[in-house]
Order: sequence, then structure tokens, then C-alpha cells
Amino acid sequence: MKLIRGLHSLAAQKAPQGCVATIGNFDGVHVGHQVIIEQVQESAEKLGVPSVVVVFEPQPQEYFRAESAPARLMRFREKLVALRTLKIDYLLCLKFSDRLHEMSAREFIDQVLVGGLNIKHLVIGDDFRFGSDRAGDFALLSKVGNECGYSVENTRTVEIDSERVSSTRVRNALDSNSFDLVERLLGHPYTITGCIVHGRKLGRQLGVPTANVSLGRKNLVLKGVYAVEATLESGICLQGVANIGVRPTVDGIQPSLEVHLFDFDGSIYGEHLQVVFKRRIRDEKKFSDIDTLKEQIFKDIEETKTYFK
Repeated sequence: MKLIRGLHSLAAQKAPQGCVATIGNFDGVHVGHQVIIEQVQESAEKLGVPSVVVVFEPQPQEYFRAESAPARLMRFREKLVALRTLKIDYLLCLKFSDRLHEMSAREFIDQVLVGGLNIKHLVIGDDFRFGSDRAGDFALLSKVGNECGYSVENTRTVEIDSERVSSTRVRNALDSNSFDLVERLLGHPYTITGCIVHGRKLGRQLGVPTANVSLGRKNLVLKGVYAVEATLESGICLQGVANIGVRPTVDGIQPSLEVHLFDFDGSIYGEHLQVVFKRRIRDEKKFSDIDTLKEQIFKDIEETKTYFK
């Protein structure tokens, strides 16, 4: 899969000339997204052209709502890896800036879809809206398609337990500690992957050394203490207990993911750690002092080990 960043790359002819495309956030790349990508690939194969997924960074709600936007299920790097696994030919990432926001619906079609990608077929939801005046919709895309020589197809809807699969539904399932449902919605367990960085080493001082995983995000979809399974770059999979949040007892500012790996004592700084969340042990809480926090940490460890047994 080739990553194309920005309209300037389209203008430089780095994009495929002729393709089947879809547009969206693809946050989580859940089973609904996976079916959409299958649609794109089926049409691309029939037409003999590449498949393209178009995403935005930041996501539009993050641009408009900043701190109040829904927490991401995955950061861009994780999304890139997930889409590469699904064997998309091209990922076009457009910066959602003032320029893109002010672009009319027709300008977006002309400059991005037709002039940039020269699309032959577009797979898009019938509720999709775009353009500064929000005049862009399925009907406009179809109308312009008749003029410019591309076709438009509605995305297939995927339901689980008679309810549509969506990123919002995944967030709600995570919030309610329904990790079995989360796995069904995503097609795999909920996972965060990040680089292990140096921290304050408070865990080591307390007798519970932790791997500090760089999150690369401000808003967190999960907060609390969780039973996890973590995979090292070597392929070794270990059980552990993780705290994800802002550490209110310590500083209460910077979002962090700290993982205590059971029966492991090695140096893994700089490696990427894949953390699979299995069950919430408790919510994040501010304790009166470090000794009380330490006592609770050991209780968390025991409860987590009991869960895995």
C-alpha cells in the first residue's frame, strides 16, 4: 500500500490515474469498514484499476470540536497498519485544514476526486456530507458522476445483534466493559500499539516496573486499570495489568499507558508493544498518597492474575 499525503502530492501526479475509491474516517477499521473495503476491492478488480481509501487528518470532528471531539479508537499510524493489512493499494491522507474546510462540494469533486484521482467508481454512504456549504451528498456525487464518467455505489450496512456496526458503538462497548462485543465489532480484540519510552520510573520504585507506551493522542477512549495481554517485537506474549489515563495521584496531566508485565524483567525501551485489552479491573482514581496507591496496585495485580486463571 502506498501512502499519499496531501493535495500537493495529487498535483505532483503521485496518485493513481483511474481508481475505485471510498472516503471516511475509518476509525477502528471495524467489520463495517472491512466490508466497505471489500466493496472497493471487488469493483477495482472488475475495472482493472487500483483501490483507494481517502481519510482526513485531523478527523473532521477534531477540527471542528477540538477537545470535545470523540476519542479516537486508533491513531493514524495504527490505522495505516490496519489498512495495509487489508491490502488497499493507496491511502490518500488529506490534511483537514482551513483550505479544505472552505472548499465547496463541487471544488472537492473537481480537484480531489476527478482532477486528482480520476475516479472511475466511488463507494460512499448515502448519509455522507462534504463541502463548506455541506451541499455535497450522495445525490450530487451521482449527478456529477454522470457528467464526468464515474459511477457511485452506496456502502453496504453491517449489523451485529440487529444494530449497525459503527465506531460510536465500539466506543460505547468499551465504555461498558463489553470486550466480547468489542471483539465482534472490530473482528479482533481492542489493541493499542506504541513505542516504549522512558518515564519517571515510579513503578520501579514501588516494586512494580512498567513499560511506558507512547500514546500519541490527547483524548483517551479508555481510562482505568485493565487486564491485558502484551506482545513484544520478539513475538513473546505476556499477561499483565495496565493503567491508562492521566495518573491523578502522580501528576494528573499527561495521558499515559503503563503496563506491568508479569514474570518479565528485561529492557525493551524503543520497542513497539502491542497491548490487547481484556477486561476493566477498576476505574482510574486519585489516592490520598503514594503508599495507598501502592497498596491498590498490588490488589489490582492479584485481581488481574485471578481473572487470567
